[in-house]
Amino acid sequence: MKPNIGRIDSYCRITMGFTMLAWSTAKLSGKSDPAMPLLMAMCGGMKVAEGITRFCPLVYMAEHKVKNMVDDVNGNEESTQEMNH
Repeated sequence: MKPNIGRIDSYCRITMGFTMLAWSTAKLSGKSDPAMPLLMAMCGGMKVAEGITRFCPLVYMAEHKVKNMVDDVNGNEESTQEMNH
């Protein structure tokens, strides 16, 4: 697992993740519906983990999707060129 986000991006993710965790903790301590604060706590924890590890699964999937699309396009162009020769 190689880091795929930068240092500044990781600091932002850690900050926003802890902010989301603090908000959700404050809301969970009250007498409101726990569904939304619980979801925010999970998202905040995920953002903190992404910032600490400097690895984002969504960025990883997007990078590989683009790479596969480019490979497919290049492969189709090569097979088309082979058919013409």
